[in-house]
Amino acid sequence: MKILVVDDEALLVKGIRFNLQNDGYEVVTGSNGLEAVELANDPQIDLIILDIMMPEMDGLTACTKIRETSNVPIILLTAKADDMDKLLGFDCGADDYITKPFNILELKARIRALIRRAKITSEKQTNTLEIGHICLDLDARNAYNSGKLVELTAKEFDVIEFLMRNANRVYSREALLDSIWAYEYRSDIRTLDVHIRRLREKLELDPAKPQYIMTKWGVGYYFRK
Repeated sequence: MKILVVDDEALLVKGIRFNLQNDGYEVVTGSNGLEAVELANDPQIDLIILDIMMPEMDGLTACTKIRETSNVPIILLTAKADDMDKLLGFDCGADDYITKPFNILELKARIRALIRRAKITSEKQTNTLEIGHICLDLDARNAYNSGKLVELTAKEFDVIEFLMRNANRVYSREALLDSIWAYEYRSDIRTLDVHIRRLREKLELDPAKPQYIMTKWGVGYYFRK
């Protein structure tokens, strides 16, 4: 996930960036409202942390301008605890609000909650499944690898959809055959192995070292989330 952090307090930005990067987030930073609006144009941004009191352009104005083109979740930072400031922030399109000084653990929790909520909303609107660089359009039954359309057979799509819907759960070959082929090829374990190999070739960045379509040796397969 990619997070934009914009604040004119350099030490605060440095601290937030350090903590978020340690949690595996990619972090982009800015120091004023104009930079916030410009950097927010990046379609890969998943969440924005935006200070209210900044030079060039204040955070409320920046938030309003960002909302003209983006629905990405926005957390506003402020040194004030005034309810009016909070109301103004929400009126400008902010999703959450945190007052300085704050506990970094609270900020992380709010980030996780907003990203989770945004993902659920996106899935409901577009009926997609997306984990990492792999995305499934469930209505059109299309698969995408890093945004590029990948041609899957009907059964390959069934396999990857089942594994992604049940991410991190390990299934034996027999269980997968029962669930997807409905006993049709119960006696031919190789059928599933071939489909897994082809899915890795089409969807993994490095099929020899898969990140998502995993083997649990001696047990079966699972999709790692």
